Amino acid sequence: MENIRNFSIIAHIDHGKSTLADRMLEITGTVEKRKMKEQVLDQMELERERGITIKMQPVRMEYKIAGNDKKYILNLIDTPGHIDFSYEVSRALKAVEGAILLVDATQGAQAQTLTTLSMARDLGLKIIPVLNKIDSPLARVDETRDEVMEILKCSKEEVFKVSGKTGEGVEGLLKEVIKQVPSPKRELLSDKEFRGLVFDFQYSNHKGIIVFTRVFDGKVSKNAQLIFSAAKEKFTSLETGIFSPEAVPKQSLQAGEIGYIITGIKKPGIASVGDTVRFADSNVKALSGYMKPSPVVWASVYPESQDDFADLSRALSRLQLSDSSFSYEEESSGLLGRGFRIGFLGTLHMEIFTERLHREFAVDIIVTTPSISYDIKLKGGKIKRIYSPSLFPDFGDIEQIKEPWVNIEIITPNNYMNSILQLLFEHEAEVGDSEIFGENRIKMHSQLPLRELMRGFFDKLKSISAGYASISYKIGDIRDAVVARLDILVAEEIVPAFTKIVSKKRIEEEARISVEKLYKILPRQMFTAKIQAKALGRIISSKTLSALKKDVTGYLYGGDITRKMKLREKQKKGKKKMKERGKVNIPQEIFFKMMKG
Repeated sequence: MENIRNFSIIAHIDHGKSTLADRMLEITGTVEKRKMKEQVLDQMELERERGITIKMQPVRMEYKIAGNDKKYILNLIDTPGHIDFSYEVSRALKAVEGAILLVDATQGAQAQTLTTLSMARDLGLKIIPVLNKIDSPLARVDETRDEVMEILKCSKEEVFKVSGKTGEGVEGLLKEVIKQVPSPKRELLSDKEFRGLVFDFQYSNHKGIIVFTRVFDGKVSKNAQLIFSAAKEKFTSLETGIFSPEAVPKQSLQAGEIGYIITGIKKPGIASVGDTVRFADSNVKALSGYMKPSPVVWASVYPESQDDFADLSRALSRLQLSDSSFSYEEESSGLLGRGFRIGFLGTLHMEIFTERLHREFAVDIIVTTPSISYDIKLKGGKIKRIYSPSLFPDFGDIEQIKEPWVNIEIITPNNYMNSILQLLFEHEAEVGDSEIFGENRIKMHSQLPLRELMRGFFDKLKSISAGYASISYKIGDIRDAVVARLDILVAEEIVPAFTKIVSKKRIEEEARISVEKLYKILPRQMFTAKIQAKALGRIISSKTLSALKKDVTGYLYGGDITRKMKLREKQKKGKKKMKERGKVNIPQEIFFKMMKG
């Protein structure tokens, strides 16, 4: 155990975690030169396309320091940097003893850097501060180092400088990990007792659930009789192994190691992150697990065709075997049929999820506008929690509405402060105090409704600050809300997927924008169709989509004008009948365009 080092790389998004991990794999010879590619640990096609890490990925490296006979085992867990996936980071940190805090020397410490740092500190991890991208002509090495020293209260010598791109300083950093990160310690002294913490899992059609585990005590090998402490489900380990970075079978996993156990279980709902795996005949105490993540954004997902409902249901239960952070339950809508209401950790999480459904399971879906949860007190005194805008009661039945607020922290260069204050005002924020953060930067504290954060706040912040400002947030308290339901009607029929909850201050503007947008993108029908926005018991905005017209008299040549008039009259009556009975067919891409705002 004394030769094992378990560590993680934590940083803000785009600060170079995956590139640094690539160089470490190269230097330790874990991945052959000919097989080396960028973002080796990002296995998902989506991760490689977007250049972001979505799922944490463990890898085992073996390293020998020149002039030292010892061979060290370095278990690295690469983590995501986007705020929506901070739950993945918290899981990775519980399985390690140390963390490399990576800061981009061109951007300095960002809001998410501080959030992940506080997680690592709470768990008592050894933190090694590292500046990355020192080879960049835009690098502000001294200034960024001073910021890091201020945050960590450390000396100049303790901050390391590397370039994930060129590999400069990376070998020295590996030696520092060996020197500074403590080796794992076991709690139970007996080798006859085994305890492993499940920090992730995935599903294989042939092998069933594969649990990613950090062994805290004892030893586990193939064919061992095991049990999940929380689920009380017994199983035989079909295989044990390590990640290098592909799965490599190994006779056994010992205390301090990170690896996988193939369970053979094919039922969903058995494995859960934070559960303890132990011997079936043991009564050893379970390890402390993780808090279950709470969804903050809700959306309803319906199959484009109701014939695909069973396929969608299967796809969701399969996806939950690789992403346990979303929750779902069945619901139905008069217009869209049967579907599911799904809770996500944020809007990027929702985007990635819907993309995976489409790519990995080829299910065509309709996704409603994302919403948050509201606590509503009805006039009779009954209290309801509403997750879906279409289930929001009529405004006349409501006595009080409460909504969640968030505490946000923004780090920005001084010259963007006025623009950001204006943005916060537009999003109903309460601006708190601000403090000087390093040279020429300010840290601002604010509170605002969660629904306003979901209204494109991230994109607008990046836009007005030329990408320099960063944000992190935590769910705060519940407060009174001044909001109303906005329905969009097409041909006098409500389309639940377009229904949203809007601040009463902005209801007229939002109604006009929604109607205008749908009017521009909705294909014309064979009959005249009205597009209307309705809220607070009245129609607020309306536009009429003219009908497609065919020249029914085109084939006539000469003759009396009354022949043409008769045909046109007949066409008019047909259109009138269609308008009375007709249904507007809304293609799937229209739902996506409306959802994207």
